[in-house]
Amino acid sequence: MRGAYLTTMIALATAAFGLIAALAWNTAITDLIKTFLPAGKGLAPEFGYALVVTILAIVVINSLGKFADKDQSLIK
Repeated sequence: MRGAYLTTMIALATAAFGLIAALAWNTAITDLIKTFLPAGKGLAPEFGYALVVTILAIVVINSLGKFADKDQSLIK
């Protein structure tokens, strides 16, 4: 029982730090985009930004998944 509790607490702490890191990156990227696309340019640049970030997230998550699969195959 204690092992399951510890595993859950570690997972929650990891998720919390991941969220904090994601929010920090969101702020940094948003500020970077604002230097190239000043406010008042309409919705198109914001949707473009959202699309680029989404594609980047998919590529990174996909790459991490492949890395994790490769790592698991090395362990067996």
